[in-house]
Amino acid sequence: MSRPLTLMAVHAHPDDEATSTGGVLARYAAEGVTTVLVTCTDGALGDAGSVKPGEEGHSAEEVVAQRAAELAESCRILGVTHAHQLGYHDSGMMGWPQNDAPGAFWTTPLDEPVARLAELIAQHRPDVVVTYDENGFYGHPDHIQAHRITVAALEASGSDARLYYSTIRRSDFARFGEMMRAAGEEFPEAEEGQEMPAMGAEDADVAADVDCTAFAQAKRDALAAHASQVENIFFLRLPMEVFTAAMGREAFVQARPVRTGTDVVDDLFAGLR
Repeated sequence: MSRPLTLMAVHAHPDDEATSTGGVLARYAAEGVTTVLVTCTDGALGDAGSVKPGEEGHSAEEVVAQRAAELAESCRILGVTHAHQLGYHDSGMMGWPQNDAPGAFWTTPLDEPVARLAELIAQHRPDVVVTYDENGFYGHPDHIQAHRITVAALEASGSDARLYYSTIRRSDFARFGEMMRAAGEEFPEAEEGQEMPAMGAEDADVAADVDCTAFAQAKRDALAAHASQVENIFFLRLPMEVFTAAMGREAFVQARPVRTGTDVVDDLFAGLR
């Protein structure tokens, strides 16, 4: 190709880039691929260390500033070439009253964020775009909205980029639980009276399984850079060996072009190099 390959990841909040795509961002950056990160919200409804949203001492403005700095450090660790923040207000978890607050990403009409993302797609001309599936992986409103604007922006921009949704095989959840219990940690479960949201993909739907174990330390370091959120990043409590086994591979469902056959590739750029 006459220009470097380009990977664009569209995420909802600061720290999402490291959780589900930290491995591919670090791996492809090391291979000379241009990596572009788009973060849709400001993360204002994240933790302020041990202080939760709505608790005394939680300042949304301070959280936004802290998370922006943490995101910049994560991008440095992962070797992200270009990082963009759309700056929409964090909508909180599904059902929170902040879902309907003025400026919340979840209730922002699609036209504006779609146009802004389409402009970035036209600017960077990604060969591969990664975001969430239509359920936002686990039903988070901002993740769902990120999915919606990505699909619409690809169409609006006329891009022919390959589109993947980051995922986890549902069969892997039991394995993750066993790893965590062996390391003396408990796998997160739904609170009493609540159901765990549907998440992940059926094994047969996984189209790409990328080995990022060589970059597991970078992924862990990028997660740790989000220091204000570490209470919620339970994987950081795992020993490095267990972390690598659990988080060293990243799986994806192929959304476009429509997948044919059942082969699972080990490279998001398979056939493009």
